Amino acid sequence: MAAAKGLWPFEGKAAIFDFDGTLANTAHIWHKVDHIFLERRGLPYPTGYGDALAALGFAKGAQYTIDLFGLNETVQEVCDEWNDLGREMYRRTVMLRDGAEQYIRALRQMGIPCALATTNDVAVVTSMRNMNPSELFDTCVYGAEVGKGKDEPDIYLEAARRIDAAPSDCIVFEDIVVAVRSARSVGMRTCGVNSSDPTQPVDELRTASDLWLDDWLDIPLQ
Repeated sequence: MAAAKGLWPFEGKAAIFDFDGTLANTAHIWHKVDHIFLERRGLPYPTGYGDALAALGFAKGAQYTIDLFGLNETVQEVCDEWNDLGREMYRRTVMLRDGAEQYIRALRQMGIPCALATTNDVAVVTSMRNMNPSELFDTCVYGAEVGKGKDEPDIYLEAARRIDAAPSDCIVFEDIVVAVRSARSVGMRTCGVNSSDPTQPVDELRTASDLWLDDWLDIPLQ
């Protein structure tokens, strides 16, 4: 299938996966968290707010929110509230997209190291009932460990370092344009992944990426 070109057989030596949007349909959850957070304070939801947060991660996103609305709250307080809201929703509803886990396990069976690189919080991702990240991936890198968002490549470089892979040997799976461009800036190949978020700029992401995937089930693991 054209959508799976370069993905099976895998044309790289290591794979780095984003989580939200890429491996799991979670856009609706974070939109809900953002709306609840702002509604509690009587604040409007600005156009583009969710997109801005997606690339920044928790700490930088919290500071962005504090500065944008002039909140008299600390970064930690904002992050804690987001985490509390998100953790319960993840525990109850989030599952991996069909075909994603099978693909990751197939890569690892071939000896391809796989890393998770997410700006999400470890407590939120690990609250899922149907996935154990530390068992599925060779290593997991969370945003708080690098202190930067995906507008900078640090999280991908740390993931590559942990799996002992050169950046040029890695394919990064992502669903946001700024992240794809960040990974490419350090020589990594990228695969744009079509998410379930209706606000995703599909054409722009597809153009920015080296490879493209509409659906994990499009990869014929035979």
